Amino acid sequence: MDILQEIKRLEEEIRKTPYNKATEHHIGRLKAKLARLKGEAEKQRKKTGGEQFAIKKEGDATVVLVGYPSVGKSTILNALTGAKSEVGDYDFTTLKPVPGMLEYKGARIQIVDVPGLMEGASKGRGRGREILAAIRNADLIVIVVDVFTLHNVDVLKRELYEGGIRLDERPPEVIIKKRATGGLNVKSTVPLSLDEETIKGILREYKIHNGDVLIREDITIDRLIDAILGNRVYIPSITVVNKIDLYPDVEIPDKAIPISAEKGTNLDVLVEEIYRKLDFIRVFLKPPGGKVEEEPMILRRGARVEDVCRKLHRDMVENFKYAKVWGKSVKFDGQRVGIDHQLEDGDVLTIYAK
Repeated sequence: MDILQEIKRLEEEIRKTPYNKATEHHIGRLKAKLARLKGEAEKQRKKTGGEQFAIKKEGDATVVLVGYPSVGKSTILNALTGAKSEVGDYDFTTLKPVPGMLEYKGARIQIVDVPGLMEGASKGRGRGREILAAIRNADLIVIVVDVFTLHNVDVLKRELYEGGIRLDERPPEVIIKKRATGGLNVKSTVPLSLDEETIKGILREYKIHNGDVLIREDITIDRLIDAILGNRVYIPSITVVNKIDLYPDVEIPDKAIPISAEKGTNLDVLVEEIYRKLDFIRVFLKPPGGKVEEEPMILRRGARVEDVCRKLHRDMVENFKYAKVWGKSVKFDGQRVGIDHQLEDGDVLTIYAK
């Protein structure tokens, strides 16, 4: 039995096995083995080469439009950025990623239209694996359907999930420290629904037989596997329903934004939500001995002094000596900090270099 046949067999066994406390351990081992085999199959596929989609990230953040062909992604891109992505009433008008730049509240936001995604993409249909690989680099995903294809929201989310993309989730709070001997020592700071033997069984499936495991959430089987693999990406998302002008009375899914890219309806709402979801902060630069610059540098929340250095000049990190900060991220104004210091919105920063 080859690897793809084994994957199919495992998927079928998991589907047919009812989940309960008695089967939890068995299902955990099956899911762990399935994820491992999928990873091996992907490595084999990459060895065969072939053209890859690539997104060259520019601006302060990158937003990717994801949806089936012909739902209006190119029209949205053109309306938001003034780009000239080809628009057509037939499938697969967009054959490679097409970028545009949206400028809003001082931020330069790159919007990218990628080729249409569809059911089966995570298994390779319609070059889906290459498209999913490109999407993984996004800072925000905008899922696009139209008023006639609302059911595709769940399909798209499932394909993104199978491609290792976790929407609107935080990384699992699990720390695994491997050791050479001593067996597995599992500790948790919260009550766990999974029993210890199930957790250990999943770890052993990945040849982790010795180590310390600290779990800080009521972990599920899937999130434990994600923590072990360490190759998932966690990206916020927005859902958009396009062509609202063609069916104004359609029932819009909860939290989705109804728009008409053709008519310009609610595009201002979409832009504001994109800006909010990207969670920008403003950092004001102050040259040594100089005045605070009026225009702030736009960064994502969680940015450190190192990120500012990289934006200023490629040699700034290597030549960095120390920095001083005035604002919410320090205990007192003018505090001296290192390159790993995390900044907050409104901070004033002075960098001293060699």
